[in-house]
Amino acid sequence: MGHHNRHFAGDRYALSGAWSPPTSTANFCEEDYVVTRYVAEFVNSMTNLAYVYFALRYMYGSGRGLFKPRTDFMSLSLLVLGICSFLFHASLRHTLQYADELGMLGLAWSLLQGILTVHGRSSSNDRLINTTLNIVFPLFAAFYVWTGKIIYHASAFFIMMVLIVIRVTYIYYWRKPGLPKDKLRRWRSRGRISLALLVFAYVLWNIDLELCAQFRQFRERLGLPWAWLFELHGWWHILTAISASRFMDTVRELQEVFSKEGTSKDEKR
Repeated sequence: MGHHNRHFAGDRYALSGAWSPPTSTANFCEEDYVVTRYVAEFVNSMTNLAYVYFALRYMYGSGRGLFKPRTDFMSLSLLVLGICSFLFHASLRHTLQYADELGMLGLAWSLLQGILTVHGRSSSNDRLINTTLNIVFPLFAAFYVWTGKIIYHASAFFIMMVLIVIRVTYIYYWRKPGLPKDKLRRWRSRGRISLALLVFAYVLWNIDLELCAQFRQFRERLGLPWAWLFELHGWWHILTAISASRFMDTVRELQEVFSKEGTSKDEKR
């Protein structure tokens, strides 16, 4: 039984918050408005700052000025997801639920686009990939909002993750010529850790859903601030932010390697 089938409108303060009553179909195990009347799910909201942090760390790393950020599609998608998910968990409004869910798909889309366009081939292939994704994603987003069925969202996210894993496997193990061995070992290790973090985060999310009653009782006995450590959906945000950021670093390094490879080929011609 997923979060889209549950609603905690019976929480003590659910109807006394600044954005009450909740209108979203998705609601999580954290008790609504228990910390402040201005934030529905406090921990689930604040942990979204992990996405924002990793996005800004890339944008403003290496001492870049405030008005000279370094941006790419992946960092922007990470930033947008952090903002949208924060607003959704803070308000539990149905419109912002779509912003959160589409932001999640947008992040996966950016990772897929990044890894699919990592190669030493002609720019025409990149244009085909980008055009296809730029058509498919908005059409799917419109379809999902129209239907409102979470199964379509989950299926699309899963498919994109599978495609990313297949593409990475090809680059690491099957592509010829192979990549530099020293870098390849580092990328493989980083990739395994990123995938493990994603899977572990998903497990925590589902534990939070399926054992919600037990965790609520446990957190009640434990008390604040330690109870916040057992708001497991918050760990989904933190761990997926770390996972996505590590994978983005790998994609950017691969882009740099393949760019140099392509330049060397052009010079030989």
